[in-house]
Amino acid sequence: MSCDAEHLADEDEHLAPRERARALAETFDAVLGQGTVRRAPRPVVSASWERSLAAHVDPERRSPPVVHAPDELDDLRAAHPLNAVMPLLRSALAGVADEVAHLVLVTDGAGHVLWRDGDRELLGRADRVGLFPGTDWSEGAIGTNAMGTALAVGAPVQIHSAEHLVRTYHSWTCVAAPVHDPDTGAVIGVLDVSGPLQTVHPALAQLVAATARLAEDQLRVRVAIADHNLRLRLPLSRRDGEAAAFVTPSGRVLAAEPDGRWPARVQLDDTDQVTLPDGREAQVERLPDGCLLRTAVRRARPAPRPAAHALSLRCTGEGTPTVVVDGRWIPLPLRLAEVLLLLARHPDGLTGEQLARLLYGDRGNQTTVRGEIRRLRAVVGADLLQTRPYRLVAEVASDVETAGRALAARRVDAALSACRGPVLPRSEAPTIRQLSDELTAGLRRAVLAADDPELLHTFSTHPLGEHDGAVHDRLAELLPPDDPRSASVAVRRARLLAD
Repeated sequence: MSCDAEHLADEDEHLAPRERARALAETFDAVLGQGTVRRAPRPVVSASWERSLAAHVDPERRSPPVVHAPDELDDLRAAHPLNAVMPLLRSALAGVADEVAHLVLVTDGAGHVLWRDGDRELLGRADRVGLFPGTDWSEGAIGTNAMGTALAVGAPVQIHSAEHLVRTYHSWTCVAAPVHDPDTGAVIGVLDVSGPLQTVHPALAQLVAATARLAEDQLRVRVAIADHNLRLRLPLSRRDGEAAAFVTPSGRVLAAEPDGRWPARVQLDDTDQVTLPDGREAQVERLPDGCLLRTAVRRARPAPRPAAHALSLRCTGEGTPTVVVDGRWIPLPLRLAEVLLLLARHPDGLTGEQLARLLYGDRGNQTTVRGEIRRLRAVVGADLLQTRPYRLVAEVASDVETAGRALAARRVDAALSACRGPVLPRSEAPTIRQLSDELTAGLRRAVLAADDPELLHTFSTHPLGEHDGAVHDRLAELLPPDDPRSASVAVRRARLLAD
């Protein structure tokens, strides 16, 4: 299932709108009232409730805050990039608003409503619940809703009836899709269609998502035309021994000489000099439509290598394993990360036979190990990895060792901070799996034994504890009812019980 479909799908969508609303209301009352949950909210809704409750949004709140006065809106609209495609958006969705009594709303990247069109009879009802220009519909302001949640997840979202966190909107349904800046990729606004829950149409979600993509296509065409015109007006000229590039205000390289000497994007700041990814320094000349960058073409001299080598390995959590060697950050394939971790845990070295057994068990093959060692020496440097036996010659640190030492010293908070999740979770090496299981079990045991609400809450949001029912049960017992975290813990606990 695609990301879009996941956020739009609803297992009760075959029901009539009012029947779906009743089922969702039952779930809403059970989860937020800490009752018996027969059916958990959709994952996108459950996660949004957690974020909203963590931001102290009151489910009994009446309306969103007003952040822009009416006399400010014209200037805000004129300056916003979506102003250029508003005629297109109105044309694409005019039939929806007129024929099925819906509103069309467009926000900026912060969730502030700038435009609203729609059914005349519905406008008065919308005014009474804050669905008008100038209001803030981000999740942090008014809880789970299609506009704010689409901003939070960066994908189209449908929120129906009691999936809204604030009870005021349980008689509404809404569908929203983010619009991205074709230059930077950032979300610059959200397109939303909202209306009474009984008028929802199954095709509405696809229509809104398609219209948002159409707006992005039109913005992309406008950027391409502007780029072409700018290249014609600002031909590059460079002196001998110099590289030059013209970049847009967002840092995108629009034209460069020579082509192969410049990245696709440069990180600009307020200074007159920037450092390029390859280490070269470029002088910045400010122009009305961007910046001209110039740098001397020369070979960068390699930095002197420190006399004492330092190696730091990060191999916990779902991300790519990495090693830092003398300040160089290097991503690692899984097998090389396994080898490096085992060598780090055996400072006196390992024979090929020992390393093969630790990696592959009884089916270990020394020939395979020798190939992995050659690859690893090419990555970290032959002077750091000796042979006969295989041994690291460096000051070695790893997040696994740091977490283990902190746990042994009963500094559980420090151990959780060092450990980002399971040890190399994709590894099938028996020794690695045993190491990961032991570290997870040790952390869990220490957290539960401490009986500390703060520590339990930290572990309940940690990758090792976020799916642990016993941890959430104990945390729910220890947190006082007026603790602002109680509601979000109840949401997560209900989801775990339902699963």
